[in-house]
Amino acid sequence: MSRWRPPQAASTAIITVDGHQRLKAELDELWRVRRPEVVKALAAAAAEGDRSENAEYTYRKKQLSEIDRRVRYLSKRIPVLKVAQGAPTDREAIFFGAWFEIEDDDGNAHRYRIVGPDETDAALGYISIDSPLARAALKKRVDDEFEAQLPGGVQRFIVIDVNYDQATDKGGA
Repeated sequence: MSRWRPPQAASTAIITVDGHQRLKAELDELWRVRRPEVVKALAAAAAEGDRSENAEYTYRKKQLSEIDRRVRYLSKRIPVLKVAQGAPTDREAIFFGAWFEIEDDDGNAHRYRIVGPDETDAALGYISIDSPLARAALKKRVDDEFEAQLPGGVQRFIVIDVNYDQATDKGGA
């Protein structure tokens, strides 16, 4: 069995202003705070002697590798992201950055915000612009019905509300 995997589909390089600031803050915190702490702990573990049986040394090396991997990713990704400024001119339709509420066939209401793939968070109701639900919801308006091909099969939804106001950003569903 080989370790080769097909390349992942390219994700859309768009992000909200808040998401861009969060990624930059994460990069800064990793580079200026967490990495120096781990390097210091790694040096202390290396000074303890035999590294082959030193669990602390092995753990810190792995931790440093994970931090460096994330720093490399963020350093390459942040410059290529396009920051979406403000709301679209048509504030009645669902576009990038919109908070929207939909109702499924069972009468359950769900509230989501369409964001870039780098800032998705299911707990907050942030869904990627690349997700099947977001793609199906784009350009829909209040009272529009649409279908989305989800992992559980095709589901029907009706749009209940669409808004772009930051004041209504309650953090999720």
